[in-house]
Amino acid sequence: MADTFIARSPAIAARALGGEMMIMSAVDSTFFSLNEVATVIFQAADGRTPLAEIVEKKVCTEFEVEPEEAQRDAEQFVADLSKHGVLLVSDQPIQAHNFPNTPVKKAENS
Repeated sequence: MADTFIARSPAIAARALGGEMMIMSAVDSTFFSLNEVATVIFQAADGRTPLAEIVEKKVCTEFEVEPEEAQRDAEQFVADLSKHGVLLVSDQPIQAHNFPNTPVKKAENS
């Protein structure tokens, strides 16, 4: 099985809020509210780290989940967000010069 690499799209607005991520797609104006597991995957989407490694080293170490279930759920999550232009997906590393940095803004505590 080929590796899958994911990167955050430059066509989004994202903000971390209380351990979760709020994302708006500029492609189709869809709004997403990610749970803690999805937020970990999204934040680790650097274009260079294979999805399987993100699942193994981030998701499975931070959450009580079986590796097979975590991988299956991560693949579905990535497929869903890539349809809306939120995540870029490739079978090869996605070079930083291929997309601008997409900083994740943290909400200010009021």
